[in-house]
Amino acid sequence: MIQLHDITKTYVLGTQELTVLKGVSLHIQDGEFIAIMGPSGSGKSTLMNIIGLLDTPSTGTYTLEGRKVSHLSEREQAEVRSRRIGFVFQAFNLLPRMNALRQVMQPLLYQGVHRHEAIEHAESALKAVGLADRMHHLPNELSGGQKQRIAIARALVTNPAIILADEPTGALDSKTGEEIMGLLDELSANGVTIVMVTHEPHVAEHARRTIHILDGLIHTQ
Repeated sequence: MIQLHDITKTYVLGTQELTVLKGVSLHIQDGEFIAIMGPSGSGKSTLMNIIGLLDTPSTGTYTLEGRKVSHLSEREQAEVRSRRIGFVFQAFNLLPRMNALRQVMQPLLYQGVHRHEAIEHAESALKAVGLADRMHHLPNELSGGQKQRIAIARALVTNPAIILADEPTGALDSKTGEEIMGLLDELSANGVTIVMVTHEPHVAEHARRTIHILDGLIHTQ
């Protein structure tokens, strides 16, 4: 599914260079549930951004589903990102004036899917995360857990190859966080590939494999 080979990432800050990743190699199989852990500044967010095609490596290669994607053009990367990668963020990233159904429809509409078909897929995704009765509610009418369920439905609706979850329980209380992790467990059991960044050991325990990154290098996996 995912193959990273000798990935480095260096940022130029004025006259200074900051190397955040220092030769990361990582293989993730189809259907795996992976947790990435590491202290602030370790490089885990940069690694996540490269996997999500939100950033490009300075050197090395990234292969997704057998296709080298690290050296594609920005337009080509955006196309792969919209069709094959779903994102779940700590802050939910919902649009305040858009109801749950429209939030989940958006990725399909961006792809040019007909509105009627997009509605059907979005309704199905919301039902899958237990929000069949909240489809027409705005974000300010929903709890934190419900907002994160919308974010997960939005990530799922395009049938992506992989879901990237960045601190998915970070903005939730412990009980709601466990409910969201239970939902991710169900998705994993159904064969969805999940890569999750977290700083919480009890959250990482839900993953089948935990990768520890420190100072830009993978220490254990």
